[in-house]
Amino acid sequence: MAYKSTNPFTGKIEKTFDELSPALLEEKLQRADNCFKTDWRHRSFANRVVVLKRAAALIRERSQPLAELITREMGKLIAQSLGEVSLSASIIDYYADHAEQFLVPEKLATAKGEAMVESSPIGVLFGVEPWNYPYYQIARFAAPNLMAGNVVMLKHASSVPQCALAFEQLLHDAGAPEGAYTNLFASKEQVAQVIEDPRIRAVALTGSEAAGAIVAALAGKHLKKSTLELGGSDAFIVLEDADLDKALKHAISGRMGNAGQACTASKRFIVAEALASSFLEKFQVALGQFVPGDPMDTATTLAPLSSAQALENLLKQVDSAVKHGARVVMGGKRINGLAGNFMQPTILTDISADNPAFKEEFFGPVALFFRVSSEAAAVALANDSPFGLGGSVFTQDIERGKRVARSIDTGMMFINSAAVSSPELPFGGVKNSGYGRELSGAGIQEFVNKKLIRIS
Repeated sequence: MAYKSTNPFTGKIEKTFDELSPALLEEKLQRADNCFKTDWRHRSFANRVVVLKRAAALIRERSQPLAELITREMGKLIAQSLGEVSLSASIIDYYADHAEQFLVPEKLATAKGEAMVESSPIGVLFGVEPWNYPYYQIARFAAPNLMAGNVVMLKHASSVPQCALAFEQLLHDAGAPEGAYTNLFASKEQVAQVIEDPRIRAVALTGSEAAGAIVAALAGKHLKKSTLELGGSDAFIVLEDADLDKALKHAISGRMGNAGQACTASKRFIVAEALASSFLEKFQVALGQFVPGDPMDTATTLAPLSSAQALENLLKQVDSAVKHGARVVMGGKRINGLAGNFMQPTILTDISADNPAFKEEFFGPVALFFRVSSEAAAVALANDSPFGLGGSVFTQDIERGKRVARSIDTGMMFINSAAVSSPELPFGGVKNSGYGRELSGAGIQEFVNKKLIRIS
């Protein structure tokens, strides 16, 4: 399977790229291993800072063409693509500025002598990243690990090869040595081969539950640490004392950002009975105002889904939900008359616990709506999910919001806000949403050796 850029709006194939030959894969693995052993791990933090700071500056200098690549390859609205580019640069800057502080040796209290824990790099890391945030996903994996002294090899989604090459070029142009960061156009068989290779010391994946299970099993078989950031079906809880207008504003951005194609998108809207009818009515009106069209056009507010297959999968999920008793409040169909992979903004309700939709992740502009009679019922419904990535709760009583947030079994909770990502905020989940953390100080601690040194 070749790596292929297919414009989600026009349906046209723009470029294709061959997968790696076995010889070239071996060459790249050896180069990365040599770079770690003879160069990158031995550089000072100050030296690594120069490279990453230059990479962040280049991202900002090239923001328009980089953003256009995202939009052409996976369909994101151009304004949102520019936002992703900016966030990616901020993440790289953040680790350039804070990595040394995060990894400072920790002195331990001990009865005799001295003791400390030092952080050292572990080697060549392998990342497998998805298409929905082509640069952001790489930045939050590569930046902390490069600053820690590891080197990075990355297999990107086969639908965003131009973005993958552009990021590799950025680091090359910023002065990273050959092998410090390597893009791999690897096949599925080669992905397994890379994970098994003894030169690879750890693996990180962002993707589906199925892919995560395969990667984790293979990494575990070879005694390699892994981190997984998988799916989510985030609850968006609106309690009866919430500011309704504020909740609606965040409901729209939380569900419709990136055309709903985000693991942390708000997906299950759980609203107290007192506000449920008003919320649903206004939510429907707001969703009906989205305008489909060319994602390069700033007048467009509804982007196409990333691929024809993504659209087909979402339509099948909606049809299955309806067959099992769900009611379509609005939408539920593809948008005809446009060349792109467009899905109508959709609201489903009357979803019983035995409906497949109750446990599924809907990766697109489909909202699941639930009414609840109490705070306790809202918490119970939010927790009744195989996923545990993020969630939101809206209330004007902040202490109440904290109580509810602590009761939800997720890795992240947001009070009076939809999910947001920022360099200083740890990102990751529990349950079927995976394990490990990215971003913040936590993100640089995953793949370092915490070495005890004791002096008698």
